[in-house]
Amino acid sequence: MQDYFQQLALHLQTQITPSETFTCWLSAEETDFVRFNRNAIRQPGHVVQIILRLQLLEDQKLVSSSLNLCGQLAQDYFSLTSTLTYLRELLRDLPRDPHLLIATDVQDTNHIQTSSLPSAMQMVADILEVSAGVDMVGILTTGVQYRGFANSYGQRNWFESHNVNFDWSLFYAGDKAVKSNYAGFTWDQAQFKEKFNDAKQQLALLAQASISIPPGDYRVYLTPTALNELLLMLNWDGFSEKSLRTHQSCLRRLHSGEVSLHLDVFLSEDSLAGLEPVFQPQGFIKPHEIKLIHAGKMSGSMISPRTAKEYGILSNGAGDDEAAKSLRMQGGTLAMADALQQLGTGIYISNLWYLNFSDRASCRITGMTRFASFWVENGQIKAPLNVMRFDESLFRILGEHLFALTQETETIMDDRSYGERHTGGAILPGALLKSMRFVL
Repeated sequence: MQDYFQQLALHLQTQITPSETFTCWLSAEETDFVRFNRNAIRQPGHVVQIILRLQLLEDQKLVSSSLNLCGQLAQDYFSLTSTLTYLRELLRDLPRDPHLLIATDVQDTNHIQTSSLPSAMQMVADILEVSAGVDMVGILTTGVQYRGFANSYGQRNWFESHNVNFDWSLFYAGDKAVKSNYAGFTWDQAQFKEKFNDAKQQLALLAQASISIPPGDYRVYLTPTALNELLLMLNWDGFSEKSLRTHQSCLRRLHSGEVSLHLDVFLSEDSLAGLEPVFQPQGFIKPHEIKLIHAGKMSGSMISPRTAKEYGILSNGAGDDEAAKSLRMQGGTLAMADALQQLGTGIYISNLWYLNFSDRASCRITGMTRFASFWVENGQIKAPLNVMRFDESLFRILGEHLFALTQETETIMDDRSYGERHTGGAILPGALLKSMRFVL
C-alpha cells in the first residue's frame, strides 16, 4: 500500500502546473468485522477501501475533493487527472482564504506498527470458547489501517497500524448487562480471557436484586472506560486554542488560572502511542508530546494551522477540530486490585452514557450510569445499582474530589466505523473519587 501511495503522489506531481500546489491525504483499511449475537457469529465480513482527499491550491485559494480508489494504478491515475481538471474549474471562482496555511517545510515520517496479531479466525475461536454459556453480543474489528500524506514540495508521511478492538456486552435479563472491551496492538489470549472472566463475574452479581439509593454525594470509583467518557467531553472544544481565545472552551477557567486540578493530573497528547498518525491533512507534524495539563494546571492546547495563521502563532499539528486524538493520562499510586477496598462504601461505575454539559463555563457535566454499576459496602460489592443521573464539574472530579488514580492504565481505541474505521483513542487509569454528586 505504501508503494502504491508513492506512485499516486508521483503521478500528481507530473499533472500540476508550476503555479499550483497539491496535497493529498490517504485513508485506507483492510478490516475483518465479526458481529456476535447470543454468543454466535451473525455477520462476518471483510472490508477493503481506499479514500483519497485531494487538495489543489493556487494564489491563496484552495479546493478539495474526496474520491474512492480501486487500487489499480491505471484506473486511479485517470480518476486523479479527471478530478484535478474539475478542481481547476472550481478554483477560478473562489475568493482568497486569508487563514489558509499548509506545511512547506518538508518533514518525512514513517511509522509502521508491525503485526503480531493472530488471524481473525483464531481470535473468534478464543471468543467463542470463553463466552460459552452466556448471552454475549459484540463486534470484533481487526486488521490494518493506513494513513498517508504527500504534497508537491516532496513531503511524504506514512502511518500503518495493525490492531484489534473487541467490544462486547454480556446480558442477564431486561436492561441488566455488563459491557467491556479489549483493544490494542497484540492479542494476549490469557489477558483477554482474564478480562472476559471478570465481566462474567460481574454478570453473576447482576442476578441479585437491584437497589436504589437517594440522590446525594457518594464516594465513587470510575473505571478507565467511565473516565474516558468524561474526558471525551473535553474534546468538545475544551483543548482548542481557538475556543480558548474566543472564551468558548469549557476549560477557560482552568486556562486562566482561576481554578486548578489535583496535582496528580497529567494529561497529554501522546503522538508516540501509535494510536494516531503524527501528521495531519495539511502536512504539519505533531511533537512527540503536547502537554495539555501538567500537575493540575493547563499547560498547552491543540493548535490547528488555521488558528495559527489567524493569531500569528505556531501550529502543533492539530486537526481542524483541534481535538486531542491520542490522549494519555499518567497513572497514579492506587493498585487497580485494591480499588474496591480503597473505595470502602460507595459506587463502582463501569460505564457512563448520555453525557452533556449542564454548565459549560463551570465544566459541569450531566449523564447516566450504565450497565454494571454497583453499590459497595466495606470494600465488597453488595448489589447492582439502578440507573442514576449525575451532575458534577470536572474541575471537582479531577480536582478537590480526586483521591487517587490507578497505577495501571488501559488502552481505549476509537471504535467508530461510520464510513471508515477511525484512528485514535486514549490511554487512561481508573479514578477513585472522594465524592461525586448524583441528582436522580
